[in-house]
Amino acid sequence: MGYLRQYQVTLACSLGNFIIGIIFVWPSYTLKLYTSANTTLLDEPLSDMQSALVGSLPSLGAMVSTMFAGVMLNTLGRQKVGLCVAMPFLLSWLLIDLSSSATLLLLGRFLSGLACGVCFVLAPVFISEIADQSIRGSLAAAPTAFYCFGVLMSFVMGWTLSFKYIIWTNIFICVLYAALILSVKESPVFLLMKNNEEEARKSIAYYKGMSVDSKPVLAELSRLKQQLMPAFELMTVTADGKIDEAEKEKLNPHQADVNTEKMPPFKMLLFSATSRRAFTVVAITISFQVMMGMVAVQVYAEEIFQRAAPSLSSDMCSVLFALVLLSGCLSCAFFSDKFGRKPLIIGSSVGVTLCLLSMAFLMQTNIGPAWVIAVLILVFCFSFMFGAGSVPYVLLAEVQNLASMLLLELVWLLNFGLVGVFPFMIKFLGIHGSFYFFAVFGVLDVLAGIFLVPETKGLSREQIQEALQGRRKT
Repeated sequence: MGYLRQYQVTLACSLGNFIIGIIFVWPSYTLKLYTSANTTLLDEPLSDMQSALVGSLPSLGAMVSTMFAGVMLNTLGRQKVGLCVAMPFLLSWLLIDLSSSATLLLLGRFLSGLACGVCFVLAPVFISEIADQSIRGSLAAAPTAFYCFGVLMSFVMGWTLSFKYIIWTNIFICVLYAALILSVKESPVFLLMKNNEEEARKSIAYYKGMSVDSKPVLAELSRLKQQLMPAFELMTVTADGKIDEAEKEKLNPHQADVNTEKMPPFKMLLFSATSRRAFTVVAITISFQVMMGMVAVQVYAEEIFQRAAPSLSSDMCSVLFALVLLSGCLSCAFFSDKFGRKPLIIGSSVGVTLCLLSMAFLMQTNIGPAWVIAVLILVFCFSFMFGAGSVPYVLLAEVQNLASMLLLELVWLLNFGLVGVFPFMIKFLGIHGSFYFFAVFGVLDVLAGIFLVPETKGLSREQIQEALQGRRKT
């Protein structure tokens, strides 16, 4: 029963990422309806700038809300923040459905972005706090997989459903998301942060499917208390009220000294050379990951397929694109512990670069059949998700909390800029020129993988932080 409740939380949180996947690719098959000279959805067709904003505004909204995500999670709790996320998701689709104004359409897209930014932080935090160690890895991979599944379902809906039915389906999914969030129990970590130890113990028991007085529940409560209040020596109490000496959790005196003398996060980031190096490594890899163009190709997939392979069905190609995206993501999760992070990011970046250069050359010279370009786009997608698009987020999860928040802001900012500029890149550089541009960052990511990224396979969180900071592994 405990595992089922953990799966329930994972499903509830991951459904938010499913919605994010739908939101980000929705313009791919919808923009043509808004830009058509005889559009019936708006009072007048969208301009080029407005069309670019339809694709990029969710990233801007996410960049704004990410700044407040941590404060919201620690003030309101995980469940209430989930409900707060559901509201702008729902409102954004209602605005799109009921409005004939470009301003309200853009407002709806911005609101969806506000929800995306918080949801992107909420899912891994909530899941990691309730999942047992034995299944934590697989549950932690669920939000990314659901995002890819959302991309797939979005393209399928764009292929098979009319505009109105797409909107109504998304409204239903948002309501379902809110209902699932309501059905779960608050995280024990948050309850302990609010000094509500009794409710925290009940929450642990609920997610483990055990009695509140059982030994594993009390041991987990002791572990969480030590994690949140490391300055105190904590002891696990057995069900009969006696102290179990074997379950005592004591701090290393040296660790206590470090905790009491530790600098505030912002000072650590500014003045600690090792923290700055960790931040720089992850910032470089995650920036190159964005600048390789996957988010732009994803948002404008149907248009790209129409231009690159006009003889093929762009809807079918877009669905295949999403299937490959999902398979690449799942493959990375399966192979990352087998081959290691460093080989994956290097090999993946090499594959991405070769695909981008080949696509650009074939589009520029028109010497190959259209299906070859379509296949290369799919291979590009798989190669990207196999390592270059996934490994940076593994590293992101291992840096200081303040640093990870700043890096998420950087990701959203780059996404906003790239998606907004991409239509103009196509206009002035052509698709082939845009792909040459992206290929440059593929080459840079190969170099970063070789010379900067540490191997973190099989390391504990502390060892990973040391590796990122350039220390010798012990």
